[in-house]
Amino acid sequence: MHPTCSSLCRRKFRTEIEIEPFPPEARIGYGNRMLAVGSCFAEEMTARLRRLGFACTVNPSGVLFNPASVAAALRSYDADEPVGREELHEQDELRFHFGFHSSFAAADADEALARMNAARRAGAEALRKADRVLVTFGTAWVYEREGRIVANCHRRPASEFVRRRLSVGEIVADYDELLHTTLAGKQVLLTVSPVRHTADGLTGNCASKAVLRLAAEELAGRHDRIRYFPAYEILTDDLRDYRFYADDLVHPSAQAAEYVWEKFSEAVLDRRARQIVPAAARIAAAAAHRPQNPRSEAFRAFCLRQIAAIAALPEADFSEERAYFEQYLQ
Repeated sequence: MHPTCSSLCRRKFRTEIEIEPFPPEARIGYGNRMLAVGSCFAEEMTARLRRLGFACTVNPSGVLFNPASVAAALRSYDADEPVGREELHEQDELRFHFGFHSSFAAADADEALARMNAARRAGAEALRKADRVLVTFGTAWVYEREGRIVANCHRRPASEFVRRRLSVGEIVADYDELLHTTLAGKQVLLTVSPVRHTADGLTGNCASKAVLRLAAEELAGRHDRIRYFPAYEILTDDLRDYRFYADDLVHPSAQAAEYVWEKFSEAVLDRRARQIVPAAARIAAAAAHRPQNPRSEAFRAFCLRQIAAIAALPEADFSEERAYFEQYLQ
């Protein structure tokens, strides 16, 4: 072999990120309860945990992108106060709230209030029970209306808002206070979303992510209960290729999300959870199966095997999956 060719074969063409495993007190197991809040990346990771039988609640108020809106949602769950009619606004004959996702809007004010208050109650219960809170920062850019940061602009005219970027100091001060009040006694897993906010412009997105990353670094250095998971770095520095993005060139591809999940499992899940996950994944896959002939003896036997597998994993919450299989045995 030519010397140059040999050296090329030995050369590394990718820098794989080394993630220090979380300490035992910060790891996630089947005995823990988690509340996840923040960008759609929080929903991606939590959806995987839920499919595997972990106890998780994600974004009761809908997807939240900036740290200030995430903090406001957490405070609203802690206060556990109902949404008032005077807090609603109207756009295109829909009643909405600037602190909730647009999916909570409704033509009827009572219906909108019912949806929002149900979400706030769910958030309050999840926060009360959670010993792990996953917070994902998506962007440092915020929109202020009448001096208050909104979580969602609900397609209102841009002239109603003032757009600005949060500072590192603002984010750190906000979460310093939260950690002594709303999040007191809870382990916090902090991430920066790898999703690119191209609406901010590429330079604006880079500046935004830099602010979020510096704030996360400072918070993790100041508080023992905060651990940072480098989801952002995995996609931008480890994978570092457009083939690991979806067709919109904004969100991670399915392959990239799977890679991040593998890194997350290794660093964050406790030993028992990692032992259970393969069996839990088989149950989840079986529950997604739709039979051609649900009345056949073969499928009945299949359901019995899955129920037995669920019974063998008492730590995992597969109550919905059990109900699915049991319906075919009646």
